[in-house]
Amino acid sequence: MGYYPLYHRHGSGNLTCSGSLDRKVCSRGFTLIEIMMVVAIIATLSGIAVPNYLKYREKATIAQCIAEISIIAKTISIYEINNYELPDSLNDLSITSFIDPMGNPYQYLRIDGGGGGGGKEKKKKPRKDHFLVPINTDFDLYSMGKDGKSKAPFTAKDSRDDIVRANNGGFIGLVSDY
Repeated sequence: MGYYPLYHRHGSGNLTCSGSLDRKVCSRGFTLIEIMMVVAIIATLSGIAVPNYLKYREKATIAQCIAEISIIAKTISIYEINNYELPDSLNDLSITSFIDPMGNPYQYLRIDGGGGGGGKEKKKKPRKDHFLVPINTDFDLYSMGKDGKSKAPFTAKDSRDDIVRANNGGFIGLVSDY
């Protein structure tokens, strides 16, 4: 009978079995069940983490939009103080970009008889709350939300994700929270 060592090292340093009946001593690889368990754990953690991350991103986008609407509203107020009237459009302001975080242009409507966009654009209507009462007396300023669609009444499905300035600046947020 010859001599059979329990294990031997290859040039790469990996241990392998050579003639041993006791696999627990010389096996250093992962079994299929162990690999499947790791994949299942990673899938479970991903299933929890991805929805939370998407909610976080949506909240961050809404917060950024609220901040930008607040800045634009303050710029409109400064314009009104300096010129004794509201601007006819956002282009009259000294702000360079009027695109919301979702990639849509901010919407502005001067309510006190001003332009409201003018030109070849269709006439915008003042935004209205759930009781169809106008939400502002000076001007409307809002983002059309992630779907890029909007209608004047808040009860419309296309308006639920809009971020609006209401109560003459007393509220800035989602229509669904108003």
